[in-house]
Amino acid sequence: MESRGRVPARPLSYEGVWRFTAPAVDSSVPQTRHAVRDLLKRQRVPVRDGVVQGVLLIVSELVTNAVLHAALLSPEIAVEVAIGAAWIRVSVEDNHPYRPTALETDHARTGGRGLLLVQEISREAGGNCGVEHTAGGGKIVWAVLPFPSPAAPDTP
Repeated sequence: MESRGRVPARPLSYEGVWRFTAPAVDSSVPQTRHAVRDLLKRQRVPVRDGVVQGVLLIVSELVTNAVLHAALLSPEIAVEVAIGAAWIRVSVEDNHPYRPTALETDHARTGGRGLLLVQEISREAGGNCGVEHTAGGGKIVWAVLPFPSPAAPDTP
């Protein structure tokens, strides 16, 4: 069978999907961020520090939002990290039905800009983010950040 494009014949050693749960409490924010950082390091994902920092900030914002806004209906949240050949997708799932939207910049407010920040980090990195409903009535808030694949040249 002929291979098309630059698709590797088998997954790279760092590719995969990892999912874990955490209680919807404040202490889960740094614990989740550290778990994701450790996962990227343990899997030896060939990603620049700037992308890692963006991913970790996104994880912090998404978990914080779930803790602040969904804990009443979702005492536990699920965090998923999916790593492909040239991208990282992080998502946080909770059982609260409310679908958040990114707020516009309002310099008079001291908070409420978490999803706007996630949107900006994703956009600046060339990625994307969004919110999906789950079959159980909750939601998944996700972001995908690309990074150059070691198997492909870094071309625009």
